[in-house]
Amino acid sequence: MKSIDKKIDPLPDAFASEEAAGEFWDTHSLIDYEEHLESADDVTFEISERVFEVQIAEDVFKKLQAQAESLHQPVPKIVDKILRKELT
Repeated sequence: MKSIDKKIDPLPDAFASEEAAGEFWDTHSLIDYEEHLESADDVTFEISERVFEVQIAEDVFKKLQAQAESLHQPVPKIVDKILRKELT
């Protein structure tokens, strides 16, 4: 519930950049701007890819991390490549 004494900054019509929008929303609550929200009842999402999380030992992760750094790639991409190669 909004506090009656709380001053709400006006919502900008547009933001100069994504960074400006991020800075605004980092310091403001969406709850204060509920009257500006539009219904999204007609929106549908199609999931094209699922991602799963697995647990690995710390020593294995450190090796993956070192390999990823040496190849300038993220750890998940290295894990995916290794598993695809092993499981083929």
